Amino acid sequence: MTIYAATTNAGKLREFAECAREEGVEVLALPGLKQMPEPVEDAATFMGNAELKAVAYSRLAPGKMVFADDSGLEVEALGGRPGVRSARFAEDLGLENAAQSQDPDPGQPLTKDERNNRAVLALLEQVPHTREGESTRGARFVCALALARDGEVLLRAEGEISGQMLEAPRGSDGFGYDPLFLVPGLGKTLAELSREEKWRVSHRGNAFRQLLKELGRVRE
Repeated sequence: MTIYAATTNAGKLREFAECAREEGVEVLALPGLKQMPEPVEDAATFMGNAELKAVAYSRLAPGKMVFADDSGLEVEALGGRPGVRSARFAEDLGLENAAQSQDPDPGQPLTKDERNNRAVLALLEQVPHTREGESTRGARFVCALALARDGEVLLRAEGEISGQMLEAPRGSDGFGYDPLFLVPGLGKTLAELSREEKWRVSHRGNAFRQLLKELGRVRE
């Protein structure tokens, strides 16, 4: 069985493909994705956005089973932000220029991930480390997946992982907010884990394993 990922993120695509291969499922990048119009991700939930994307792209790829994900970081002390706006958090807050001006090497533009990480850290600086004896750095990553064909949603799956936010990034193997997210049971950030370790515990791995589990009841 072959399913198509509606993502241009090489890191996500690699993780999906490696996991699916173990289950005898082939994951390929959706052909022509970069030329397809991007749907507006204006849903209030991760699943809502995942469904929007899966439906829109599957209509442009007749007969193919297309899955899309929406995932992000929810920080307790920030009222659940950045949430569904995780990928655009610095942009939403207008912090991109400020973050850039503080960079020690202005000749090297900050990446989108670096800008978003700095935006979250800047807000957390205003929050005490503990409140009523408990840490205020609790957070979770959430991933929602939707699989669609010809505009119809066939499957949905969700996964999450709980952890703590650090004051500075650690590790270089992840992407997004991975370097700031400590997995307490392992003592490492998601960016410090091997790909195998990360996939076993991550929100995306948990969601995708659930999707693969349900895939058997969908006919090609």
